[in-house]
Amino acid sequence: MTRWLDEDEQQTWRRFLAATQLINEALDRQLQRDANMPHAYYVILVRLSEAPGRAMRMSELAASAQSSQSRLSHAVARLEERGWVRREWSPSDRRGNVAVLTDEGYAALAAAAPGHVEEVRRTLFDVLKPEQVRELDEICSAIVSAVDGNVSAADGNTLER
Repeated sequence: MTRWLDEDEQQTWRRFLAATQLINEALDRQLQRDANMPHAYYVILVRLSEAPGRAMRMSELAASAQSSQSRLSHAVARLEERGWVRREWSPSDRRGNVAVLTDEGYAALAAAAPGHVEEVRRTLFDVLKPEQVRELDEICSAIVSAVDGNVSAADGNTLER
C-alpha cells in the first residue's frame, strides 16, 4: 500500500526541492560569472585538491563528485583542455586512469573559492540561525546515511560526504 505524503510532508518536500534547486542554480551562476566554470567543475577541482598528491582514480572521483563515470570523463576532458587537470595511468595497476589537479587548476580553484564561499554563505548560512545550522547538519546527515547505503548497494556510487 502506498504511503502518500500528508499535506505538511508535501509542503516540506516541495520546499526542500525548491531550496536545493535554487541554491544549486545560484552557485552555478556565480561560478560561471566569476570563474567561467560550472559548479560541477568546481566540485571536481575541490575533490582533487583534497586528495593525496592532488590525484584520484577516475572511478573514485566520480563517486566522490556524485557523478556518473561517463559524465565525469566528459568534464575531465574539458578540464584537461583548460590545463587544469591531466590524466595519467594508475601507477598501481596500469589499467585505470587517474585524474591529477595541475598547478594551473589549483590556481583556478584558489581564485574561484572566495566568491564561491561567499555565495554559499549568502544563500544558506546567512539566512539561518546557529541552531538551525546544527539542525540542518543533523537532518542532512540522517538523509545521507539513509540514502547512501541504498545507492551504494544499487550501483556502487556513494553520496558526497
